[in-house]
Amino acid sequence: MNILLVDGYNIIGAWPELRELKETDLAAARDRLIERMAEYQGFTGSRVIVVFDAYYVKGTERKYRQAQVEVIFTRKNETADERIEKLAIELNHIHNQITVATSDYTEQRVTFGQGALRVSARELLSEVNAMGRHIKKKLEKIEEKKPNAKIPLTDEVAEIFEKWRRGKK
Repeated sequence: MNILLVDGYNIIGAWPELRELKETDLAAARDRLIERMAEYQGFTGSRVIVVFDAYYVKGTERKYRQAQVEVIFTRKNETADERIEKLAIELNHIHNQITVATSDYTEQRVTFGQGALRVSARELLSEVNAMGRHIKKKLEKIEEKKPNAKIPLTDEVAEIFEKWRRGKK
């Protein structure tokens, strides 16, 4: 299984869209990152774990799932780097390929030394954007192949027929 460990705040600080959003709404930037990682996970089939430092969020350690992405806020006085290193060791198994997404050079070297692959924030952004373009092209092809009705219908009538087809009133 491919597992992607994401240094959340490092990626937010490196991706232009998220960096700009962070200036006005940090929670929205985190949510947008998680959305993008959910798309990545759905497209690649990889398990994705996003780790955020507790530095920006007061309280105790939290783990939860959002859009099938595992999200971890570290406990007080634990950095995301430390948690990612622990996870890389815990999840290191012959059947797992661990990849760490961060632009922190020290973190890259440490996790690489533990057998994990590394991807920089810029490389991950390029991969996510390429994936988005690929999905868009597929959707456009599906739309092209969509058969047109033999009888021209208004949008309103077509919507009524579609509801009937699906068994809705």
